[in-house]
Amino acid sequence: MQKLSNWLKAHGTGYLFVAGLGTFLAILGPYNTSGLGWPWVWLYWVGLMILGGASGNIAVALLDRFGPNLPSWVTYPIVALLVSLPVTAAVLGIQAAIGTPQPLAYWPVVFLLVFVIAAGVTALNYVMERRNPAASEVSAGRALTDKLPVRLRTADILALQSEDHYLRVHTQRGDALILMRLGDAMAALEKLEGAQTHRSWWVARTAIEHAEKAGGRAVLTLTNKIEAPVSRNYYPKLRDQGWI
Repeated sequence: MQKLSNWLKAHGTGYLFVAGLGTFLAILGPYNTSGLGWPWVWLYWVGLMILGGASGNIAVALLDRFGPNLPSWVTYPIVALLVSLPVTAAVLGIQAAIGTPQPLAYWPVVFLLVFVIAAGVTALNYVMERRNPAASEVSAGRALTDKLPVRLRTADILALQSEDHYLRVHTQRGDALILMRLGDAMAALEKLEGAQTHRSWWVARTAIEHAEKAGGRAVLTLTNKIEAPVSRNYYPKLRDQGWI
């Protein structure tokens, strides 16, 4: 259940968004799809948009792994291209299934028509990300967020965990390991209410779900169920501030 909850938090809004766009396209009925009639035209467009959304998530995951430092203006066109491939295959498959298969010579045209919509959706996401800096700028500075995978750059940061020369950044959408010192990352988080709880940990105040204390030590359970330790050195200050 927790995994499902985390997945819904990370992707649920996105799928509702693309389903809404699919409904809008069903109403418009572009590319002569209005002839399908209701509810088939709605199922057609919403299904394709959800497939595109799922393909986009897979494409972003691949880029996070093989091109994590690509800027957004490069990432989004690549995502649009990768999304267009499976959606084009689905369009051609549906057309063949309903008895109107497209000749091979027309396949590039279908791909181009699909790519236009995929590019429009990804461009909209890009503009929304650029126009809403609060998700990345207020909670964390660009010195930190630019090092994160694309899918995590606008996610709420819950905690930082130092691991040798690397830093694990815990967010509401998952975690990532980056090359950065804890002190530098904490400086990038000056706009976010939080505190160092251990020589290797920093925690956001809003991320704390539960605190357990024993003697001069404590453990903070975060909203993603990660447990952050509180050392004896930091315990008195956090206690006085009402964290524990």
